[in-house]
Amino acid sequence: MDEYGVHARNLFELAGIDFKAITAIAIASVVPPLNYTLKIMAETYFHLTPLFVDHTTDTGLRILYEPASDVGADRIVDAGRQLRSMAHPASSLTSETATTFNAINQQGEYVGGVITPGIMISTDALFERTAKLPRVDIRRPQRLLARERLRRCSRGCIMVSWDW
Repeated sequence: MDEYGVHARNLFELAGIDFKAITAIAIASVVPPLNYTLKIMAETYFHLTPLFVDHTTDTGLRILYEPASDVGADRIVDAGRQLRSMAHPASSLTSETATTFNAINQQGEYVGGVITPGIMISTDALFERTAKLPRVDIRRPQRLLARERLRRCSRGCIMVSWDW
């Protein structure tokens, strides 16, 4: 708990935000074993009771996915942001641990999406399951074609993940 609290305070400080000015905390956790730790961290370091986002949270988003409880909090928050900031129909793509694609229909309802392994999981698998390919750094290259193996791996992963 202390690690998360100190880290959160440090991030606010680096951003020039006084953590005492925080008046509400919403948590979109997809790691249930961490929920208690995050709750205690919010209460201890910020003196706030956090809102844990799930399919029952009033985000203004109607979830058509069956069952709605299977939609991750991260996807609900992303789709809620999408609902408020884009014309409909709309879609969004995020790439972290998993690459997710969310779809909002013309009525502004969450109709579903796709989850695939994210770029880091993909590159880790490539490194772990091949004999000669080293672990690669993932960052957007200046050009797509590479002239040596390390950059070919990195650019191939980027090309697949970011639809170059």
